Amino acid sequence: MILEYKYILIFLIVIIAVSALVFYLGWALMFKISYEDKLMGYECGFDPFGQARDEFDIRFYLVAILFLIFDLEITFLFPFSVSLISNTFISYNFMLLFLGILGIGLFYELKKGALDWT
Repeated sequence: MILEYKYILIFLIVIIAVSALVFYLGWALMFKISYEDKLMGYECGFDPFGQARDEFDIRFYLVAILFLIFDLEITFLFPFSVSLISNTFISYNFMLLFLGILGIGLFYELKKGALDWT
């Protein structure tokens, strides 16, 4: 029975050895000189300012929530678009209803100024 798994065991040993070798080579060959810019936190392309505990504008959170809502739309659209051939007229109507509701929500957010940064 163990002979059936010998190739998997050999594969795992080789992979672990190669991973350890690559990790060690990367550590051994890296530059060990630290400087201030390298140790600074990265914050969206500009120099960090303030403390990590400072308050953020509510618009950051609002945009993040809106992104999640409209990103989850893709999880419903992808299976629908993959099965276009087998979809019925009723499924098209439900998808149009779903997209209509999302469109109304997006239009409402645009009218309320939730995505304006000025």
